Amino acid sequence: MTSASLLIDDRAAAPARNRALTDQIKADILTGALAPGARLRLEDLRSRFGVSWSPLRESLSRLVAEGFIVMQGARTYCVAPISREELVHLIEIRVLVEQRALRASIEHGDDEWESTLVSLHHHLSKLESARWNPDAQEEWETLHRRFHQALIAACGSQVLLQYSDNLYNQSDRYRRLFFSVNPRDRDVDQEHQAIFDAAIQRNAEEACRLLELHVRRTLQVILTAMDKAR
Repeated sequence: MTSASLLIDDRAAAPARNRALTDQIKADILTGALAPGARLRLEDLRSRFGVSWSPLRESLSRLVAEGFIVMQGARTYCVAPISREELVHLIEIRVLVEQRALRASIEHGDDEWESTLVSLHHHLSKLESARWNPDAQEEWETLHRRFHQALIAACGSQVLLQYSDNLYNQSDRYRRLFFSVNPRDRDVDQEHQAIFDAAIQRNAEEACRLLELHVRRTLQVILTAMDKAR
């Protein structure tokens, strides 16, 4: 292979590497390894991930656009702070967007959509008993995200899917931060089951109602934990 071919291959692989870097930093924010409000030391990040300045700054800029990082001044990056008011606003918008996407998805979903949803719900439910086991927690989180994505996957609108994904990520950050240090007293598996049943039965109104209850219950648990932490 010529040097020119190697250069082309490297350029082709760059977007995937940059996306992986962005996902790694985002994961640290979602889990609280990078705490809300913490200043990001760019040299530490560059050394840790073994990347040059260009992809690092590109990833940070992307996370600024997604709302996970804020800029203070020209070159200072910090993890976005958290607040009660922001969470309430996030949930209000998330409910509206996801309900619209879910209603359209139930209307247009085909056999492949149903099959994917059935499979993901089955695997998520099987893992529920091990949800808080450190060895299984990340697998549960991945399946949980994919289940919620699958519910709305057939909505037919890439814009709705993109908005939903970003709102899920933003609100999920709060959920993961607060549930890591607070009691879990809900039967989330039954909530997922009820949403799943309504979706498969093509009962859009019931599925949307249950989805809103599911999301707002999480909101209330987090707000209660925030109040106690004051």
